[in-house]
Amino acid sequence: MANDPIVNYILTWLCYGDEEAAKRIAYTDDERALETHDLIIVPNGHLGKDLIVPELKRPEVEQPAKNKTIIRTDIVYSVFFFTSRAEELVNPKRDEHGRFAARFSLMHSKSRLQIPRLDEYARLVLKQLNLPLPESGFGHIYLTHDIDAISQYRSIRGAIGGLRRGETKQVFASLRDIHQDPLYTFPWMTEQDKRVRHADVIYFVKRTKGKGFDYPQYRLWGRDFKRLKHMLRHNNVYLGVHGSYYGEIPPVQYSKMFRTHFLRSTIENMQQLADAGYTDDFTMGFADEVGFRLQTSRAVRWINPKTMQLTSLTLHPLTIMDCTLSNANYMSLTEDEAYFLCERLIDKVRMHHGDLCLLWHNTSFVSNSYHKSLYSKLLGLLANE
Repeated sequence: MANDPIVNYILTWLCYGDEEAAKRIAYTDDERALETHDLIIVPNGHLGKDLIVPELKRPEVEQPAKNKTIIRTDIVYSVFFFTSRAEELVNPKRDEHGRFAARFSLMHSKSRLQIPRLDEYARLVLKQLNLPLPESGFGHIYLTHDIDAISQYRSIRGAIGGLRRGETKQVFASLRDIHQDPLYTFPWMTEQDKRVRHADVIYFVKRTKGKGFDYPQYRLWGRDFKRLKHMLRHNNVYLGVHGSYYGEIPPVQYSKMFRTHFLRSTIENMQQLADAGYTDDFTMGFADEVGFRLQTSRAVRWINPKTMQLTSLTLHPLTIMDCTLSNANYMSLTEDEAYFLCERLIDKVRMHHGDLCLLWHNTSFVSNSYHKSLYSKLLGLLANE
């Protein structure tokens, strides 16, 4: 397996991209490799052959000689298993939206989703190679926002619905000035995000037909969206594609960054993304629980577990989503509970020099929600990074 591109990629990834360090590792059960390598990781024999559930215990480490180490737990297979989403092939359970939910995951119990196990494996590898551990801090900070709706009242359906509910004053205020619409929170959001100086801010824009769970659809050619788009670009915001709930993949002509609506990602549509030319996917979080779905805080290239192909699609772990914290059908946390959990996850990402990715919808920053206060507090934690 020495020339296997998947093995080589995983070994380099475990070494934080250091190709020379990765060459010091042999993925073999032949202990004679210690004559030419400093570290052996013993395979379990399943990579590229069949799928099994990896061992979740602490890796078994031996040091038969000075500066020579054998790791008898197949951490290479574990990296493959969790980052390729092979777990979803092992377990067929899905929620009402066809998603592989956190509650079905091996890592759901004992707060395991709050610990990036694969990053801990990487630290173990660096330590055994006598290499410095990554400095505390963030590789990247991504402040992301899905634009599910631009306004509440400025469509015919929205205005009629508001009038029927007796919200006449709010409807006419919105129609006179979009800034008076309760969902048009974008000016406040852009000013808040500027507090984190080195963050990449990405807004994911719907490019769907507006049916079923994709509703409502705003008009990309309409005046409201054009005005919003101009304002966002003036504030150095990147625009990504917010894909359809139904798995339709728009052609790559607007952006190569993608996130699926409802976080409804499958192995099939991930391959479609790669085939279509998308390079960066920001879907990889569970809707029902925050934490490390991929068991890492670091970006990783996707390996298709069905074809065993290393693709050009990079997966960016989604650390925290707003509605996951607050929705009654998800974690249903109070603001204080949400803040302390977010703080703990942020500290984990910082410790491993990972990428922090937050998702807050513009529709969450309304008067009856704690998210405006919570988001502002979290950005305060990040303001000096």
